[in-house]
Amino acid sequence: MSIFTQIAKSVYSPKAIAETRFQGIGKTILFVFILTLISILPVVYYMFVGISEAVGSVKQSIKTDLPSFTIQEGVLQSDIKEPLTIKNGSFTLIFDPTGAIAESELAGMDANVAMLQKEIVLAAGGETNAVPYSFLTTESMTKDDIISLINTAESSLPVLLGILFIVVYVFSSGMKFIEVSLLALFGLLLKNLAGRKLQYRHLWRMAAYSTTLPTIFFTIMALLKTEVPFSFSVNWFVASMMLLLAIKELPAKKHSES
Repeated sequence: MSIFTQIAKSVYSPKAIAETRFQGIGKTILFVFILTLISILPVVYYMFVGISEAVGSVKQSIKTDLPSFTIQEGVLQSDIKEPLTIKNGSFTLIFDPTGAIAESELAGMDANVAMLQKEIVLAAGGETNAVPYSFLTTESMTKDDIISLINTAESSLPVLLGILFIVVYVFSSGMKFIEVSLLALFGLLLKNLAGRKLQYRHLWRMAAYSTTLPTIFFTIMALLKTEVPFSFSVNWFVASMMLLLAIKELPAKKHSES
């Protein structure tokens, strides 16, 4: 049976999950890697699109909407007397060489990027991350230098996104293996409650396939950009129930007659 057939059957069939308990560990590990890959595709896609659009919007806004400026000795300098707020579609840039806006004020200002007097700030999800200009360069930079730097970054974007994909995939795979291992440990309790004779190695294989239904469900929700309330609890409840149903598909332990 191919791995993709197993994915399909594991969504609805506890019996198919139970049959994997004697499967080779290599195939089960490969299954976990492929399931992880499927699960991160929507997140990675929207992340890549967002980054690409953000880089393009930043370049366009700086090029056409901002006045001339320089960054010298770690300080943003320009002739304007008050902060500028520039909107480009869903992207918002705040430009403030005056020092009127502090980083702490940005969380509630719905800005994606802010060029403040001494730092550039990236804002997302209500959190802000500031990078001082002195950290980026010790030399004087002009508006044209910044645009040239963004052009270089844009041309390198496929490589940077590829590295980001690898980082996300490795991290997500590690989390999935931890999830499967913890679920298999919980399976030791479930198999005792169900009166079935199973070892941890059998439960680990079954636990891997028991995560298929919640993983596919949350992948679809991510693709639709739909938030699921209590997602952590829902994930563990569904995976645990699938594992319990798979355990119950096995013959019960035989008790010796007195």
